[in-house]
Parts: sequence; C-alpha cells; structure tokens
Amino acid sequence: MNSVLRNLLMLLSFPYSYKNNLSNRNDSKIYKVILKQLSSIKITDKNIKKTHLEFNKKIRNILVKKELTNFLKIGFLQKIFFVHNRLFIFFELLELKKKNWKFYKPLLKESPVGNPVRYFLYPDSSGNTINHIYHLSVLEDCFGNKLKSINSVFEFGGGYGCMARIFYYLNKKIRYTIFDTPIINLLQYYYLKSLNLNVGYKDNQFRLINKHKDLKFRKNKKNSLFIANWSLSEVPLTFRKKFIPTIKYHQFFLISFQASFEKINNYKYFQELSELLNKKFVIKIIKNKFYKGHLFKKEDHFFLIGVKK
Repeated sequence: MNSVLRNLLMLLSFPYSYKNNLSNRNDSKIYKVILKQLSSIKITDKNIKKTHLEFNKKIRNILVKKELTNFLKIGFLQKIFFVHNRLFIFFELLELKKKNWKFYKPLLKESPVGNPVRYFLYPDSSGNTINHIYHLSVLEDCFGNKLKSINSVFEFGGGYGCMARIFYYLNKKIRYTIFDTPIINLLQYYYLKSLNLNVGYKDNQFRLINKHKDLKFRKNKKNSLFIANWSLSEVPLTFRKKFIPTIKYHQFFLISFQASFEKINNYKYFQELSELLNKKFVIKIIKNKFYKGHLFKKEDHFFLIGVKK
C-alpha cells in the first residue's frame, strides 16, 4: 500500500520531470570504480538492523546492473532515502521563507543526478532537499550558528549524498566525511562524482569511510558538525556507543530520530545520551513540529541538537 501511495504522489510532479543529462558523461568511468570496489564487498548484519540489511542487498543489485541514471525514482530507495511529495514539506518550505529566504533559496536548487522527483509545489527543488535544509535551519535557530562558518562535517549515514551536496553549496572548501556501509558508500560515490566533486576513500574533500578504525579527528575542532539524520537511531545500541567520542570531537551536533525503531526506545536512549553529554554541551531535544510519520505509521520525531560550551 505504501508503494502505491508513493507512486500516486509522484504523479503530481509529472509536469516538472527533467531529463538527466549530467551523469551520463562520466558514467562509464564511475561504474568502473564502483564495480572494482563491489567485487570485494560482503554484506553482513554485524552493525546494521534487519531493515537496512535488506536495503543494502537491493542497492547492491542496482549497482551491479548499472541502474543508477534514475535511481531516485526507485520506490524502495525512496522509502529509506528520499522524501518527495508530502504535505509536511510545504510547511517546512513556508518556514524557510519566513526565516531567511534570501539565504536558503539558492541552497534549494536541485541537482539532476539520479533524476529526483521535483516537489510539485516548488519544482526548482525536491522534497528531500527542502527537508534537509529545514533541518539545518533548526540548528541555526537554536544556537545562532552561521551555517556558512562550518568548515568540517562528519555525517553518520549519508543517504545518497544530498546533505554533502548542500554543504558544498554553502562552503566550496568544506571538508566532509561520510560514514556508512560499503555498499551505500558506492551509491554516494556515484552521486557526488557525477557532480564532479572530489570524492573518494583517501584524503579527498569528500571522504567515504565504512570502518570505525578509519576515523581520525582533532579534538574540540572549531566550526565542525556531527550530523545524523535517522541513521544513528537505526543501528544497534552497541554500535551507537562507538560513536559517542566522535560526537564529542565536534563543536555542533544535529541528530534526527524517531520515537522508536525495531523495538528500541529511541526517545529514552537519546535522553540518556543528552545527560551523558551535557557537561560539555548545551543540548536541546526538540519535537519535529511538521513530520509525524506517514499515513500507516503515525509517530513522533525529534531533533537532538548540541553546541559545545
């Protein structure tokens, strides 16, 4: 039923469909790198829950088949990574217009890579991009943080790379690290490389990592941000614990989470995490006033936001 509703909502954007010309130019070179990496990757359930284990298997399948030109039109991928024609997005958009439209409007311009569904009430952008920028505006509202001043970002679970692209628009010199599964790293590689960004697995401007041992940080780094949009809240508790020191390394953090996930009480968990961090951070837990889940699963969602004292 969810997939049927999602497809019906996509039809609202039909008049604004755009032909994807950008990614076709470099696809053969990009796929060569992807397939080479893919040959050595084994999908395990060690650090991910069942929902994401199955998702990684499906992503691997489209990587093998080289079916990425229109990947943001694929239903199962949209379910996890991409918000499109939902009504709550319109209220987020209105909120951005009230806050600082001159600043946020240029950031909303969508990229053609992956052929994303354009938001039917604002076709210059997509629901997903609007949603991401709204989240950043919540951080800015809380602590008066100037987003343009952020020069280093660590994103736990980077989706397909949308947030990384937004930060590149904010700061062309941004240093950006994405931690994710090896399979999702390859999807991010495709997306960011198609935008001609410096992305890779070494000392690139956009660095992709999937092993905890590869994390390297300077403590108390100024103008740095840890961000996790519905990602830290969807991995096993033992794995979350490994990244608490990573949060502490940064000046700001922004974590989005749902009240529960696969029998884990997330609200209780993040309350306890805030108590653990409050000696070094000023912390707020804010209820997401626009997003309440979907038609078949109503649920409260929250932001956990912090700035170093």
